[in-house]
Formats: sequence, structure tokens, C-alpha cells
Amino acid sequence: MKKRIKKIKKKSVGVKPIPKKIDENHFRVAIFGSARVHKNDKNYKLIYHLAKMISEENLDIVTGGGPGTMEAANSGHKAGNKENKSHSFGLLIDLPKEQKANKHLDVKKEFSIFSDRLNQFMYLSNAIVVAPGGIGTLLELFYSWQLIQVEHVCNMPIILLGDGYDELIKWIKNHLLKNKYIEKKDLDFIFVVNNKKEAMDIIKLTYHEYLKSGERGNVCINLKKYRERWKV
Repeated sequence: MKKRIKKIKKKSVGVKPIPKKIDENHFRVAIFGSARVHKNDKNYKLIYHLAKMISEENLDIVTGGGPGTMEAANSGHKAGNKENKSHSFGLLIDLPKEQKANKHLDVKKEFSIFSDRLNQFMYLSNAIVVAPGGIGTLLELFYSWQLIQVEHVCNMPIILLGDGYDELIKWIKNHLLKNKYIEKKDLDFIFVVNNKKEAMDIIKLTYHEYLKSGERGNVCINLKKYRERWKV
């Protein structure tokens, strides 16, 4: 399974080593979502409080490092990180409209190519949360999903949190699955949840499996045992 992770590491010039002072095998949650939401937006508040819960468990987060959902996640994580045992990562992308890094990051890296940046997300992360967003968020969702599907990375939950994802899954089932463009097992990695508590429950269960493996780092977990609880 380590070979699968190395496959991404070798292919992507954007995958860079983590600073030595930071444990490379620490459990991390990637959080994707719109850069356009503001502090009074319900999805901003949702991600802020989820990230705070994640940091209270001493788990790292990885975001795009910019405004909106990313700022909500990084600031929430900082608010809950009282013991300073976890880190908040920001993977920034060079865009025509410059996207400035938010001020809540512990580790920052910048990329000029989206695929390099996405590979770094997958290299670092053990679970994924996808909040509502636009084309960039959908790219991150489907890129992550495909790499898991073709076993280029280990199994990890993709947690869809917020409005609109029920309709997306319905479309996927009615068109992609019905026409056999995907298999039913491809949905095993997708969890649609209604609130931050359900999202955190899945993250904790994933972390528990990660610790049980005894190997740490590049660990593939069995998600099927949780499928009945959050059925897609």
C-alpha cells in the first residue's frame, strides 16, 4: 500500500516534504469548499465549528489556505487548538485573481498547477470533508474520488456536508450507476451527512481504525462497516 502513495509522490512535482518538526504520519482531514462564502454564511459557521471540533481531538486539517470556507476551517481549528498538538495546513494556488493566504495557517505551501496541489492534498490527508462550493470544489471532490476508486491512494471517507449533495448523489445514481458508468462499490467511500456532529462521528471512526492498524501513516481502512449508518 505504501507503493500506491509513492506513485503519487513520484508523479507530482508539487508534492514536497513536510517540515521536519511536523510528524508526517499525523492524522489529517482535508476540507474543501467555496472561497466565496462570508462569515455570516451558515456554511462558513458550519465549517468553523467542525474544524474546531477536529482540533480539539488534536487532529490536523488541510485546506486551500485562502478565504471563505478555507478561512473558516483554519480559524476554527486555531480556536480549538488549545494544546498546540495539531497543525493547520494551507495549500495555496496561483490564480489570475490573487488569492491571499488567510492568517490562521501553521504551514503554508504555494502551487502553480492544480494537479500538483491536489496530489499534495491526497498525500497528506486521511479523511476528506466537502462543503458546498463551485467548480473548484467539484474538481477536488471528483479528483479525490477517482484516485480512491482506482486505488492510487488508500481508502478514506469523502464526507459531503451541507446543502445540495443529496441531489448530486441522486443524479449520480440515476445516470452514472443506472447506465453502468460506475459500480455500486464506488459509492462506498461517499458519506452524505446532515450536520457537523455526524461529520465528526465519521472522522473519529476513521481515526480509530487508523490507530488500530498499528502501522500509522499510509493506512487503508475498511469503510464498509459504517455504510449502513450513513447510507448513500
